[in-house]
Amino acid sequence: MLKRRREKKTDYKQRLALLKSNSQRLVVRRSLNHIHMQIISFDGNTDRVILESSTKELKKYGWIAHCGNTSAAYLAGLLFGANAKKQGIKNLILDIGLHTSVKGSSLYAAALGIKDAGVEMPVGSGIIPDKSRITGKHIADYAGKLKKDSSEKYKKQFSAYIKAGVDPEKITDHFNEVKKKISDEFGIAAKEKSSKKDDE
Repeated sequence: MLKRRREKKTDYKQRLALLKSNSQRLVVRRSLNHIHMQIISFDGNTDRVILESSTKELKKYGWIAHCGNTSAAYLAGLLFGANAKKQGIKNLILDIGLHTSVKGSSLYAAALGIKDAGVEMPVGSGIIPDKSRITGKHIADYAGKLKKDSSEKYKKQFSAYIKAGVDPEKITDHFNEVKKKISDEFGIAAKEKSSKKDDE
């Protein structure tokens, strides 16, 4: 037990509180290049994985940008939430483990995507990323400015995007295209009210 706490794998105090809630947990973890999600149910003796996925699944819907950013996290959450709802899962409680709770992080972007798919989950609106970060507008704006200031720095900074065939200045269009594919497949209605106002 102490070893897992030392290795930053489990916060047992937090885990006990979550188990006492008797709710299925949405476990969200972040690696360097991906966001990983699981729905975990505790049967009294052990954890049971009900559903799991990651941002890798977005490739099936045409996503070719970075899979570890806020936009990818939201889209993966939207897809994950749609699949969860399809399996009859209606309510979840968020478990970010030992990740530090940071306002606007990709972990909360994934949670927002799941909520927008129709799964209820208590996540405060004040902690989720705003619309400009969800859609990648901040990336597009920065790319446009950097390209104007220094084409060399632009090419270096966004080499991975360029290599993948993504124009970083049009990342919002790419986001919307992938979101539409997921929404159309699962019949998800637009939920603009879930995100904070753009450019407050």
